[in-house]
Amino acid sequence: MALRRITLRDFVIVQALELELDAGFTVLTGETGAGKSILIDALQLALGARAEAGVVREGAHKTDICAEFDCPAHVLPWLQEAGFDGDDLLLLRRTVDAQGKSRAWINATPATAAQLRALGDMLLDIHGQHAWQSLTRPESVRGLLDAFAAVSAAETAARWAQWRADQKALQQASQAQAGWQQERERLQWQIGEVDKLAPAAGEWDELDAQHRRLSHAQALVDGADGAIRSLQDDETGALAGLARAHALLQAQEHIEPEFANLAEILSSSLAQASDVLRSLQSYLRRAPLDPQRLAALDARMSLWMGLARRYKRPPAQLPALLDDWKAQLRQLDSATDLEPLQAAQAASAKAYQAAARALSVARAKAAPRLSTAITRAMQGLGMEGGKFEVAVSKAQEPAAHGIDEVAFLVAAHPGMSPRPVGKVASGGELSRISLAISVTTSELGLAPTLIFDEVDAGVGGAVAETVGRLMQQLGQARQVLAVTHLPQVAACAHRHLVVTKQKGAAGTSSTVLAVQGEQRIAEMARMLGGERATETTLAHAREMLGAAGTTRQTRQTSPGQD
Repeated sequence: MALRRITLRDFVIVQALELELDAGFTVLTGETGAGKSILIDALQLALGARAEAGVVREGAHKTDICAEFDCPAHVLPWLQEAGFDGDDLLLLRRTVDAQGKSRAWINATPATAAQLRALGDMLLDIHGQHAWQSLTRPESVRGLLDAFAAVSAAETAARWAQWRADQKALQQASQAQAGWQQERERLQWQIGEVDKLAPAAGEWDELDAQHRRLSHAQALVDGADGAIRSLQDDETGALAGLARAHALLQAQEHIEPEFANLAEILSSSLAQASDVLRSLQSYLRRAPLDPQRLAALDARMSLWMGLARRYKRPPAQLPALLDDWKAQLRQLDSATDLEPLQAAQAASAKAYQAAARALSVARAKAAPRLSTAITRAMQGLGMEGGKFEVAVSKAQEPAAHGIDEVAFLVAAHPGMSPRPVGKVASGGELSRISLAISVTTSELGLAPTLIFDEVDAGVGGAVAETVGRLMQQLGQARQVLAVTHLPQVAACAHRHLVVTKQKGAAGTSSTVLAVQGEQRIAEMARMLGGERATETTLAHAREMLGAAGTTRQTRQTSPGQD
């Protein structure tokens, strides 16, 4: 058991529907235009299909779809990793409002449409009525063979992407080498020119300070010498005058006590002036008169100024500019070194080839087994003597999917050479081949529920009966739901659902009813003979159901009603 219940509210032309589903093979039938695919459309929406405002029933505010599944064991790790509660039951819900805005939940926890799709891949396999079209698409053909072989091209694709990225990096580096070489030569010349100066950090400020002192040295000496003369001159010097004034005050201080204080101040001033005189004399003995040093400073500062003007930077920034150029040169040296890029490209190419070869070997081993299985299925679908071949050949160029070209070839009749499916098979044959592939590959998947949406289009008679038997056989181990218009297929179902459409004052609506006994016989008779059942069609319907062995009573469920 897998899909247990589906509930619809205001979906397309369904006002309300609650339908319980059983294990085994369930068939869904109804008149043309009744909306036989409505359940499948709803399931696909619940499992992440694109949401559109058109799914909301006219006059309603939103559509609400719930699907309840038994939770397969292989789904639990995904649920845990994605942060959803895992239990025996799995409830998916999706709503779409009249503006097309969608919301989704998994076990009552908000989810994204992408998460619904990922979960849907583990719960359902849906085979549509136009599945044969994929037989002509290379990517679909490869994907089907890989699924049958239980391998994935994901690693090969990742290796391919890395190889291509490394190839691009190497190509760009090779193409850019000429421009990089010119830039490298420019940097080397600039670095060589400034390196001759060898500017050190902080040197300019020190040079400038020294130059200012040396360039003003004579003025400093003259100033010190003049000050000495002003202090030391015997007649007019400040020291001689201070000494005379001090002596005169001292001579009269016994008469005028206030002179004593003044004489003491002069004594202090005389001592300080004497200290200044000695300091100036000492300065003159070590005066910074060095014309050679000044010339050397002038020359070096001229070099600094010249380079600064050439490169339009303040002189103090020359050391940092030189360091920056050297860093750029190191980067260019690294970028123009193709050896690491060549090594990386060779390593990624080797990794891709290893992954692609492993994938190719797995495909080559699986191709004959898939060919045999599909050929066997074709024999029972009215293509006796036909042959199906999965051809794996070497691709002209490697690609993300590997180094193989995979094609489906078919010989519809004995003695014919297999040729590409799309070129030799008729529409009916394509449908039967597609069905054979669907039945063959669906037995291998993990999804517990298989849905066939009118994949039996274009077949009839004994072939249609075979289709029904195949689906009945699948229903022994999996839950199978099929939309069909063929009574031969419907007769083989373990359970029969009928879609009907009614027109009323509120508009057109659809409902799905589970039928059994006489109701099922009447539906079968309608499928056989048209709208009005006759004794002949009713008898034929009973005969078909009896031959198929599905006339036994099935569990009664509460049918959905509008």
